[in-house]
Amino acid sequence: MANSRHAALSKSIQRAIFRDPASFRKTVLGRFLAFFTILYIKLIRYGHVQFQKLRNEVWQIDEEEYKASFRNDSKKTVPLKPMGDLGLSGSTFFSTSNSRFLIKSLPRHFEHSFFREELLDPYYRYMTEHPESLLVWITDYVYSPYWTIGNLVGTTPAHHIIMENLLCGRDTDPAGDRWETYDLKPVDYFFPERDLVPDPLVSKATLSKIADNFDDKVRINQSAYVALMQTVEADTQFLEDANAVDYSLYLVRFPASSTPDIVGKPVPWRIGLESADGKWKYRAVILDFFWARHKLHAQAMTGVIQTFNVIGRQGPMTITTTPDEYRKKFLTMVKAMIEVQE
Repeated sequence: MANSRHAALSKSIQRAIFRDPASFRKTVLGRFLAFFTILYIKLIRYGHVQFQKLRNEVWQIDEEEYKASFRNDSKKTVPLKPMGDLGLSGSTFFSTSNSRFLIKSLPRHFEHSFFREELLDPYYRYMTEHPESLLVWITDYVYSPYWTIGNLVGTTPAHHIIMENLLCGRDTDPAGDRWETYDLKPVDYFFPERDLVPDPLVSKATLSKIADNFDDKVRINQSAYVALMQTVEADTQFLEDANAVDYSLYLVRFPASSTPDIVGKPVPWRIGLESADGKWKYRAVILDFFWARHKLHAQAMTGVIQTFNVIGRQGPMTITTTPDEYRKKFLTMVKAMIEVQE
């Protein structure tokens, strides 16, 4: 069932990339037929004009190269590579066959509605004005214009973002097995999966979905540090203004001798910034900024945690803290992992 689900979803996403959103028209018959769909659903692009401008004009991603990531030399679509259901959100992940882009589903309404209705326009303006931003490059958004049974029962997510893949080039790198990835968040928050259940009862798979620990230092020179902190401070201020929390820093490091492929504009933290000691190269982006503090689900969770803390006194979670407090702890985390060397 999983293979059929992934194959159908892969085909739906790929067809959406090559479907002209302007030609789509909702009809009563289309709505009726689509509702009984369980696996394959029709998807179309949302905000396609804005995303194309970001791809081509800001991030310098060649449009033909972008489309080629979803099809072969004969211009026939090739299956996306399923990466399983990752994270605590239950999102489904795919990679393009050339590993240049990732596709992530947004199954939770409060997440995709926040991004689509509130964050997309500010994100577009901010990324246009701040091409050096470390916010992850979201290159497309595809969604189902119809309700379907598959969507209602959770077998087929109806909202997906396409974004850059920081692991681009690893598959062809002779030192690919030495690449390391870290999904980093401030770890001094309350995590029920970690803090309420005794260690022997918590699986490593569950703990791995909470937050990683980077037990080393990112060694860079003073000018790189100043530039990094200016960028991260601006990016997190944008997220605070949007009322977003729970985002993370995705860090990749690989041997300094590696020269993997890149996508789009050659930005240092996307090419691979070489460490001051000459041992590693680093890539980094800020991602998963879809949890809005003011959305109903977040408010409900806050009430639950506050009620629990009358007894448990565990403190806030990353999803129930305030945006300014989360930003402060996030910046503290980033500063603590940097070691300035000349």
